[in-house]
Amino acid sequence: MGVQSLVVACGAVALCLALTTATNPGFVVRITQAGLDYAHQHGITILEKELAQLKLPDMSGDSRVGRVGKVRYELSRLRLRDFHLPYSRITPISNVGLQVSISNAFAELDGDWRVKFLFVRDHGSFDLKAENVYIKISLRLGSNAAGKPTVSTSECSARISKVRVLFSGRLGWLYNLFHRAIESRFRKILEDKICDIVDKSVQNELQTYVQTLPVTARIDAKTGIDYSLVAAPRATAQFLDAGLKGEFYSLAHRSTVPFSPLPLALPSDHDRMVYFGASSYFFNTAGIAYHEAGALVFEITEDMIPKDSRFSLDTSLFSAFIPQLEEMYPNMPVKFRLSTPTAPFLTIGPGGISLNPIVEAQAYAILPNSSLAPLFLLSLTGNVSAVINVRSGRIVGSLDVGRIRLSLKDSAVGTFEVRTIQSLMNILTSSSLLPRLNARLDEGFPLPLLDRIQLSNILVRFYQNFLLLGADVHFQPRG
Repeated sequence: MGVQSLVVACGAVALCLALTTATNPGFVVRITQAGLDYAHQHGITILEKELAQLKLPDMSGDSRVGRVGKVRYELSRLRLRDFHLPYSRITPISNVGLQVSISNAFAELDGDWRVKFLFVRDHGSFDLKAENVYIKISLRLGSNAAGKPTVSTSECSARISKVRVLFSGRLGWLYNLFHRAIESRFRKILEDKICDIVDKSVQNELQTYVQTLPVTARIDAKTGIDYSLVAAPRATAQFLDAGLKGEFYSLAHRSTVPFSPLPLALPSDHDRMVYFGASSYFFNTAGIAYHEAGALVFEITEDMIPKDSRFSLDTSLFSAFIPQLEEMYPNMPVKFRLSTPTAPFLTIGPGGISLNPIVEAQAYAILPNSSLAPLFLLSLTGNVSAVINVRSGRIVGSLDVGRIRLSLKDSAVGTFEVRTIQSLMNILTSSSLLPRLNARLDEGFPLPLLDRIQLSNILVRFYQNFLLLGADVHFQPRG
């Protein structure tokens, strides 16, 4: 009984360690079967071109003819005319990777031949056709130390069912003496060469291309996004999922995020080629990064007030409800500095994205010598909702602010009823602050996309704790 208890305890400890060391992604990229098929089409086109450039060495040998002697043959100037891969498919294999199966492929080549048998010598040209070529390729998916994806060939096999050689010339009986040997040699050489080409194509083309995934994306002068893989991409029977860190950070100083991403399980949608799951963690680290970078500080001055507002932002504007302000600083311009005492925190649910940020608005009088005199400090709270979309491979958005609630935190000009300036603060935030925020959000934040990928047919859905973006993919070849 004691041994059993010890085993159970050890198992529990091991499970706890596994759970604590596992890293949940803040962002997930899912490629569906439709997306894999699309990528597969382009990959097969490249492989077909690579195989068509296959170089074959000159061949020579002897073929024994009973007790009569040997047929000495030489084949030279071998040229592969075509290599066609008409039927193929790609399949995700759970916990393994990807498997590419090619069937009924065929190749055509020609060359020159020369033969010697006893006292007979002859030469000419020949055509060869390799038919019913079957190729199976297994791809292993992983990640390197930098968090970039890696892909390599874990297995390759090629089988050629039929090889036919057609010789030009009139001595048919002579060709029959050695054509079987030649067909056998060609089969073996081609089968080996095919897998050599596959290995090189995966390494030089596919591996190079997947390395174009940006593991860090600089957004602006102050922030970036970490899109490094937290684990190797995972294949299931229907999808290929890649879990990314999905974390914004300040370029000046990268600190540890004080919370961890929750488990992110995407729904089993398959109408689009690719899906992006952006968790609340992803967006909330953006708030932390911009707050740490000092980017969530805004000033509102007279020149930012819309001309149709019919008021000037100076001390006389407040004289009706703060009379002492006009006495202390008569007809002096006023400036508001808005900042967030803490990073804004948003929530994502089926109804969309919402947040309740706290904003502090410090009012200053601008003195004749351009120095600032603190007037009062307001705390602003309100409901903010967001609209999200994707444009040109970037997440874009806009904010809408509901009714703002005010409270007075400090005052150098005496107490007053904050409700008296409610309308003014609504105007200032809606006409000056909100357009600036929305202009920045309209510039967008880059999605983790491979080079020369364009998105279309965008889908946006909200789930508990994450945003789901779906899209079809178009690959733009180099022009």
